[in-house]
Amino acid sequence: MRPVDYDDRLHRGYAAGRALTGAQRAAWARAFAARLLAVRPLRGLDLGSGTGRFAPLLAAEFGGPVTGVEPSRRMREQAVAHAAHPRVAYVPGRAEALPLPDGAVDFGLSFLVWHHVRDKPAGARELHRVLRPGGTLLLRTELTDRLPALWYIDAFPRGREILGALYEPLSAVRATFEAAGWELASVAEVELPAPGTWAEALARLRTRAFSVFEHMREADVDAGFAELERRVAAAPRAPAPVAPGTLLTLRRA
Repeated sequence: MRPVDYDDRLHRGYAAGRALTGAQRAAWARAFAARLLAVRPLRGLDLGSGTGRFAPLLAAEFGGPVTGVEPSRRMREQAVAHAAHPRVAYVPGRAEALPLPDGAVDFGLSFLVWHHVRDKPAGARELHRVLRPGGTLLLRTELTDRLPALWYIDAFPRGREILGALYEPLSAVRATFEAAGWELASVAEVELPAPGTWAEALARLRTRAFSVFEHMREADVDAGFAELERRVAAAPRAPAPVAPGTLLTLRRA
C-alpha cells in the first residue's frame, strides 16, 4: 500500500474524527497500566503521536516525561496547540530513526501506527535501542488473522480487502520484533465502551480521519457513506457498536 501523507488532508479532521471519550481514555489507561511496572515515574515514548491523543494521558498516568515522535509537521502543530502538557515534548522523527539516545525511555506506545512504518525491521531495532533493558512496548495494531468487525467497513466496496492489505498476521509481527531482540509477552483484546450513538459515530467517521479511506476510490467512499446513512437512520440514537482493540505487549531483552 502506498504511504499516507498526513500533511496533505488528514491533519485537518484528525483530532475531531479520532477523539476519545472520557470512558475510552480510562479504558486505555487501565490497559496500559496493567502491562507496565507499578513504579513511578516512568519515562515514555509515544511513537506516531499525531495530534496528541495519548501523550498527555501517558504523562499524567505514569508521571514521567513523554516524547511524542511524529513525522507529520501539521499533526505536530495541532498537538502543540491543542494537546500541550508540561511533561510532553512533540518532536519530528520516525520509527526507523528515533531522535532519542540509547535506553532513554522505560516504555513505548505505538497506537495504530505500525502499519505506516515502511522499514519494519529497522523500526523494531530502533525501538529496542531507545527503550531500556526490561522496558515494555505497547503495540496497538490490527492483525490480518484477527481483523476486527468494524461497524462501518463492510459498507464500503473493497473495504475489508483494503483493511486487510494494510496489516500483517501476528506471526509476521512477532518474527520482526523477535529478530530485533524483543519477546512477545501477550496478545490481548481490550474491551472498549461505546463511543456514543450511531449518529455521533457516523459524524466522526465523515471526517475521514481513518487512513483506510486514503486507499479507496471517491466513488466507493460516496457509496459507503450513503449506505451508512441508510443504516444509521433506522436507529440514530442507539449506542454505536464497538470492536475490541488488539494490544500486543513486548518486552525488551
